Amino acid sequence: MSSYCASRFRTIRRISTEVKIGSVGVGGDNPVRVQSMTTTLTQDVDATVKQAIALAEVGCEIVRVTAPNKAAAQALKEIRHRFAAAGFGEIPLVADIHFLPSAAMEAVEHVEKVRVNPGNYADKKKFAVKEYSDQAYAEELERLHEAFSPLVIRARELGRAMRVGTNHGSLSDRIMNRYGDTPLGMVESALEFLRIAESHGYHDIVLSMKASNPKVMIEAYRLLVQRMAAEDMHYPLHLGVTEAGDGEDGRIKSAIGIGSLLLDGLGDTIRVSLTEDPVYEIPVAQALAQHTSALWREAAVSASDFPVEPPDALDPFHFSRRQINSVALGEACQLGPEQPPRVIVAAPSLKHAGQTGVALQNPALKDNPAEGILIPIRNVQELRRWRNENTSPMRFTVLDLDGKITWDEMQTGLENQAKPVVLTRHFGETEGDLLRIWLDGVRSRSPHVLAVSTAPKALETLAPVLTEAAHDRVILTGTLLGTEADHAVGIYRRLASILVNQRSRIPLWIRNTSATALGGQPSFLNRLIDSSILTGSLLCDGLGDLVSIETEPDAVRAAKLTYNVLQGAGARITKTEFVACPSCGRTLFDLQTTTQRIRSKTGHLKGVKIAIMGCIVNGPGEMADADFGYVGGAPGKINLYVGKTCVRYNIPQKEADERLIDLIREHGKWVDPEPVEVS
Repeated sequence: MSSYCASRFRTIRRISTEVKIGSVGVGGDNPVRVQSMTTTLTQDVDATVKQAIALAEVGCEIVRVTAPNKAAAQALKEIRHRFAAAGFGEIPLVADIHFLPSAAMEAVEHVEKVRVNPGNYADKKKFAVKEYSDQAYAEELERLHEAFSPLVIRARELGRAMRVGTNHGSLSDRIMNRYGDTPLGMVESALEFLRIAESHGYHDIVLSMKASNPKVMIEAYRLLVQRMAAEDMHYPLHLGVTEAGDGEDGRIKSAIGIGSLLLDGLGDTIRVSLTEDPVYEIPVAQALAQHTSALWREAAVSASDFPVEPPDALDPFHFSRRQINSVALGEACQLGPEQPPRVIVAAPSLKHAGQTGVALQNPALKDNPAEGILIPIRNVQELRRWRNENTSPMRFTVLDLDGKITWDEMQTGLENQAKPVVLTRHFGETEGDLLRIWLDGVRSRSPHVLAVSTAPKALETLAPVLTEAAHDRVILTGTLLGTEADHAVGIYRRLASILVNQRSRIPLWIRNTSATALGGQPSFLNRLIDSSILTGSLLCDGLGDLVSIETEPDAVRAAKLTYNVLQGAGARITKTEFVACPSCGRTLFDLQTTTQRIRSKTGHLKGVKIAIMGCIVNGPGEMADADFGYVGGAPGKINLYVGKTCVRYNIPQKEADERLIDLIREHGKWVDPEPVEVS
């Protein structure tokens, strides 16, 4: 049994205690609740109520509103009244608090839930370096106890709920100096406040561990659940990737972080944070909840009702990429411990292989080209036709072979093939002798490679045969055939665990196919979610050396989606990375138009990370690993950062874009965009 979830291989929902937010239950037996946040100025009551209604009408079950000061908190009373008068009295409102206990004490009088950030509630982040003795640290905790207790006591009296919401970007200096900028620091920050609440007998709490980096976010939630379980705590979880950005990238990051945790059975309410109108967050959140929670088994059953789980050889709490052998795939394209995951795009059939290869030469893919093409071969006749017509422009070709094709037949297909060919074939648990024939044949036909497709149970039998093989000619990929696992992520984790226990460094190929899909209507959003959860979850576990998204019928879009998932998981950076907050009433400029404008000017800077933050609440911390930051400092004024250091203050916004570009130039990371060809 894993220390953070009931199973790493199948989905079993974590048991949590129900917390009532008004009349809406979170945790327990309730479904995953979908929520969002208004982006209007809170004191503009009309605009805030209008946006809250728009959110409710598209299915938002909990609406959050920022309360950055006491005046905004006071406005919540009228907002709550008008929202209820419009027919939405059953939908709870949440006040989002930063820095000011006085704003929290006002807000708790008017709304059903208050969110506090333990990193800046009664703390200020100055990035100060200080050594805390045990006594000094204890004195700090006592100060926090005095500052936080009044809110806890009043929330208990009024029957209000609370979220203790840790943000990776706003950890206090105290936490940073003792635990560092780590998932452990995030967890300790929340537990400090949780213990204060429990000292007053208050338990109506939801917890969150948000970060803009999905790997950090995933590890923090896992560690939080492990720590809570050790202390017999069962608080529900609010999941979210903060500052995810907009468009496809924002949806991918959110699906990677939220989806992988839901697949592990964790999470009771979710918010997808997009730098867009908040109504567009709801369909994404709903799809994530439907995709993953449909797999949830009832948690309240005895462990004996489930098959005995094999030991998991992977460390789920610390990211480390699995080490692999080097395997040559083609000219200037190989797998290896220092190489990024390679991208394969599937042709729908041999008949369409030529036009797929041509499509993949599209100039639009120059920065994220497909490196291999996957061609299905269903019979000997197709194999012969491929041999006669093979003129693939790709670095390497992958043949997905029907299981009835024999090695003798395959040999004729490889005649006169100078470029490496990867042969993919399924092997069952009784086919060890057959696998040995294919492995010996591939080894004698170097430089070709065999990709063994199999299930975990079969791999346990086949592993000794693979161990004997020349590992620089072998790849492993998973199949759902003949397995009892509920989802593909679990299958690949089992495969990887077996390889680790065998001390095998065979590379792993993640295949997104119709069989690995979690369900839902066929749409690009659902294909994006499926591929983000499968590929993104595994990459964040340190697994995956080749990736193919075979569910996307358009070859160009499939290549772009694959690279975007790799970038979202931090596994392969091929374009400018933007970290952008989703906007709220604290924002000092229009985030949507600003993000789009800056992207249009800097989006060609491959590998540069730019943070665009509406205010200083999470900005300086959340963008600490960004190269450059663009942060609202005051109305109409922008502060520019290099890393977490502010280097330009109070720049008029109309000048800020060019000053940002000047800053990028000063640090040697600017290149002029290529001229656009006019036909």
